[in-house]
Amino acid sequence: MKLPVEYYIAMKYLMAKRKQTFISIITIISVAGVAVGVMALIIVLSVMSGFEKELKDRILGATAHVHVTSLDGSVADPYPLAERIKRVQGVIGTSPYIISHMMISSGKHSSGGVLRGVDPATVGDVTRLPRDIRVGSIDALGRESPSGVPGAILGRELAGNLGVTVGDVVEILVPGGNMTPLGSFPRVLRFKVVGIFESGMYEYDTTFAYISLETAGRMLGMEGRSTGIEVKVKDIYAAGATAARIRSDLGYPYWAKDWMQSNRNLFSALKLEKVVMFVILALIVMVAAFNIISTLIMVVMEKTRDIAVLMTMGATRKTIRRVFALEGLLIGVTGTTLGTALGVILCDLLRRYEFIRLPSDVYYISTLPVLLDTANILLVSGSSVLICFLATLYPSRQAARIEPAEAIRYE
Repeated sequence: MKLPVEYYIAMKYLMAKRKQTFISIITIISVAGVAVGVMALIIVLSVMSGFEKELKDRILGATAHVHVTSLDGSVADPYPLAERIKRVQGVIGTSPYIISHMMISSGKHSSGGVLRGVDPATVGDVTRLPRDIRVGSIDALGRESPSGVPGAILGRELAGNLGVTVGDVVEILVPGGNMTPLGSFPRVLRFKVVGIFESGMYEYDTTFAYISLETAGRMLGMEGRSTGIEVKVKDIYAAGATAARIRSDLGYPYWAKDWMQSNRNLFSALKLEKVVMFVILALIVMVAAFNIISTLIMVVMEKTRDIAVLMTMGATRKTIRRVFALEGLLIGVTGTTLGTALGVILCDLLRRYEFIRLPSDVYYISTLPVLLDTANILLVSGSSVLICFLATLYPSRQAARIEPAEAIRYE
């Protein structure tokens, strides 16, 4: 392919030995600055995207995509309602549930948490609980021990805090259980630990305890009722539309809330943080762009006579502008290419070997997640090249304003 003459002149100016070594050093610094900025942007955005995807997957693994509740406070006849919801377009699974705050004690240790009553037969249709159980099984939740003690499945961190394992007995206290002449007293019931689950989310593993829906109903005085219906949808990004269809089909007093509404603050914060990090790290590329400006200005000063000769040979001012714009773009594209390659390689190493560990009680997850998104890479690369191009406008304009007669008068 035949390239324009401006490209060859720009390459000659860029690669030729300088009278001033300082110009070459600034050129190298400019390329390195662009490369470092692009590399940092790709790594940070990939990590932020990884955090968002990992949190999304783990949240949706532990809880359902849509929760259907009643404005009356509880749902009567939950199983017929669950079957009705299952017929709504976009729904692929339903399961009734009961949820309540609790205090749990092993005798030596105690902890606060969340008690969830679930149907062992259908909970696997809407959450990942059966697959997250590391010891025991979901089937044991619906069976009572020979002594008549019902079963409970605890999160790994919760079981560790209580110092219990499968086969041990714990006591669970829930509010508003027994009515006495003195008022409502909390109800305490003994449970045998029949399983331990690990969702990968520290907040869930340290607070959740699961019991059967029937046992939860008896314990909380909600026999034949449930707190709501958990729903799994076919397309998680269309959960809002599916929730709207459920609300329309059921009518008052039912209400459907999708996972994006339930976790709006968390994902909004992640999105804002990603934008802020992009802006901050883009400043590195802008600093490198200032180096490009200074490099081109000094090249213009060094090549004043050459520019004048080119113009006397017929080169237009537009040609001169293109020469120096291309020279700056070559610096920017070289730095962007190097930075993109380094960023992708480092992200791949982070994803493959997971050599950066995180405290799970602070960051929810134990390793640094990385998601290489093609759109992010293109955004970073395109923004970098655009900034570098804008940096060439002033020096190339100044080069085109040189008067040939004045430049070579005293040569």
